[in-house]
Amino acid sequence: MNAEIIAIGSEMLTHTRVDTNSLFLTEKLNGLGIEVVAKHVIGDDRARLTEAIRRALKDSRFLLISGGLGPTEDDLTRDAVAAALGREQIFNEEICAGIEQRFIAMNRKMPEINKRQAMVIEGARILSNDRGTAPGQWIEDGENIVMLLPGPPHEMKSMFTRECLPALAAIVPPSAIRTQIYRISGMSESDLDATIAPIYKPYENPVTTVLAHNGDLQVHLRARCATEEEAAALLAEVGGRIEEALGDRIYSKTEDPLETVVGQRLRERGETLAVAESATGGGLAERITSIPGSSDYFLGGFITYAMALKIKLLGVPEEILDEFGAVSEETAKAMAEGTRARLGSTYALAITGNAGPGTDGPQAPAGMMFVALASPDGTVVMHRQWPSDRARVRAFAGQMALDMLLKKLRGIVSHRIISS
Repeated sequence: MNAEIIAIGSEMLTHTRVDTNSLFLTEKLNGLGIEVVAKHVIGDDRARLTEAIRRALKDSRFLLISGGLGPTEDDLTRDAVAAALGREQIFNEEICAGIEQRFIAMNRKMPEINKRQAMVIEGARILSNDRGTAPGQWIEDGENIVMLLPGPPHEMKSMFTRECLPALAAIVPPSAIRTQIYRISGMSESDLDATIAPIYKPYENPVTTVLAHNGDLQVHLRARCATEEEAAALLAEVGGRIEEALGDRIYSKTEDPLETVVGQRLRERGETLAVAESATGGGLAERITSIPGSSDYFLGGFITYAMALKIKLLGVPEEILDEFGAVSEETAKAMAEGTRARLGSTYALAITGNAGPGTDGPQAPAGMMFVALASPDGTVVMHRQWPSDRARVRAFAGQMALDMLLKKLRGIVSHRIISS
């Protein structure tokens, strides 16, 4: 029971538009046990669209097409589907009358071109649109089913929920698709895969996907079984072995990001956090405060880009800056300790470094970042150098800072300087 989704429209191929319809459709299809095996975004090109439809119907039982049902010349979905299936289109007087009534209700005359929306592919069942003028169509072609859905999300969601979901539920045999997500920090993507590949490779089901973004790693296990119980058992079998192999490197078994997990720990312990940032320019504080209720544990912080502000606001000794420079273990340590003392927080995180792209002398090459964590029982400083662009270096530093704090909260942080 596989499905493919095609989003139609040349505007969807620009950098300003994102296909969100497929996300909704995927969620609903997965809930029925239907696996989405491919998604396509195709511009307003009839020949290309027709070929894509033919190809999809060879590989998948269900094809869902969103967009291209409007009245203009570039709305080609009906024409392309009819061509791909070798069927005629028939003008439907009832649909046309319904569209005309919608215009009358708005005190407008229906333009002649809107009659195009009343063209129905031979053998199709009409899908009513209670949010717009474009009706959808449900077409059965042998074992294949093609669903033509409007592009505007509010129209598509209503139509699919009312018209398509019940019909699909009556066709699809009972099955379940379930996913287990692990989020990991503090290791590289290659190390992660080397650790868990021997576990997941023998299994075709569940399917395992490893994702990486700015130091945040995710492992997705996707099980497809006849019942929810079988899917849960399979996820527990493979997931249990992965959990054992990764241990405390797993910080979340849900989709919660690191800042959420850290915040939950701080709130549970009744403890507080403050930050001091130089190279990240407030990015760490932004992540922390993006979580609703973060005022329960986050006191605030400082953005001390200039040397003078590190001295004036954080109390970093001038001699430390003169001797070791702003990008150093000693400065990071002094920033964290100064922040904690001034704001009275349980913990303080400090970041200083050179995010690049230029090199600021041999002691501060591009990508060099120092992160310090001050706590009631001492200060830990770590440093890394990432060969990456400025935005990624800053993001990696914020991830490392939150990972350090979470490890401290979990009692597994190492009180030493770690470098690489």
